[in-house]
Amino acid sequence: MAEVRLNNISKVYDGGNKVVHSVSIDIHDREFVVLVGPSGCGKTTTLRMIAGLEEISDGDLFIDGQKVNNLPPKDRDIAMVFQNYALYPHLSVRENMAFGLKLRKMKKEKIEERVNEAAKILELEDYLDRKPKALSGGQRQRVAVGRAIVRKPKVFLFDEPLSNLDAKLRVQMRAEISRLHKQLEATMIYVTHDQVEAMTMGDRICVLNGGYVQQFDEPMNLYEKPANKFVAGFIGSPAMNFIEGRLLRNDGLLFESRGGALKIDLSDLGIEDKLKNCETVFAGIRPEHFKVSTTTETAADIISNSDNLADGVTDKGSVPSPISETGSSTYKTGTKEISESDTSRKNIVENEPETKTPRKNKIEIEPEIVELMGNEEYLHFFIEGVKFIARVSTGRRFKTGEKVNLEFDPSNVHLFDSKSERNLLLN
Repeated sequence: MAEVRLNNISKVYDGGNKVVHSVSIDIHDREFVVLVGPSGCGKTTTLRMIAGLEEISDGDLFIDGQKVNNLPPKDRDIAMVFQNYALYPHLSVRENMAFGLKLRKMKKEKIEERVNEAAKILELEDYLDRKPKALSGGQRQRVAVGRAIVRKPKVFLFDEPLSNLDAKLRVQMRAEISRLHKQLEATMIYVTHDQVEAMTMGDRICVLNGGYVQQFDEPMNLYEKPANKFVAGFIGSPAMNFIEGRLLRNDGLLFESRGGALKIDLSDLGIEDKLKNCETVFAGIRPEHFKVSTTTETAADIISNSDNLADGVTDKGSVPSPISETGSSTYKTGTKEISESDTSRKNIVENEPETKTPRKNKIEIEPEIVELMGNEEYLHFFIEGVKFIARVSTGRRFKTGEKVNLEFDPSNVHLFDSKSERNLLLN
């Protein structure tokens, strides 16, 4: 097998349309690397440049230490599996798998040996004499993979090979390709737009957007330490929730959304030094980090309990309305008046008494949509017109419009610069 190194690789089409911008990644020998991103991000173009099917406009490509920019595809010792299988309909499975070897004028006995070996690995032994039209989608894809295996290349390239399969087959083929990687101990580069495929298959993942590398890292680092707001929103299902607001420092450290409906106490996290020059930020909370709270306090109780904290972060003790002015109900405590929004009613956060661990932040919601996902539920709600999703598992079924108290640990909150969108909490 081989290492693959991309050194400032770029692609510019006629007319000056630059679709890949100075991509630099090192892929280790026997590593499974996934290129992932939305449509048009440059991932397939990058793969095709590695394969030699697209000319490299700028930068250098090395395979096994050899510069291959001007080397034709047939001499790069790679094999590519395409999205549409690219099987010859008039040839049998055996003939399709052997076709490339025949072009290389390999001996018949050697071809037969390699085809049988690949068929055994892919469990295609009973289908070798069938034509592609007699196979299922998953079987056709295995034939396409088999055609690559018989080549015994240095590098395997996969261009969205599972896109045409149904959901059940995609799960099955994901596992089969991962098993194949371990069995062959091969260097594999895999392109997909599906972050679930990327997270479950890749040793490392390169996230692309707009032709730029956003982050190249191990799956859990992408999830736990996203480099920027794009990566945070792309990795994870359902996607991370974001809301814009400001940081207040008069009494500890507090995030407050623009309308004041969401306040997050960050005082116990020791992150003040990382946020010295920051004021306007995006707060990000993953749906799975919401938990259903066992407390039964009303919205008015929550407001009352947080009076001191709120007064400590506003000028002269005055507190602006934390929710938009439109709404059907109003809660009053002391000098504070809070309107209840039609779409984010009573979405008010409480901070529990200080303990040795970060204080839980609580919010009362009334979900507009409840999706039952077997042992989990997705609760859709709004804060200041911004859609949020909470992914909870309690063993009970919630109803639309029902009051639900949620809590989340502030240590799970991500903060992103409102302009650059970089993750402010990374070292």
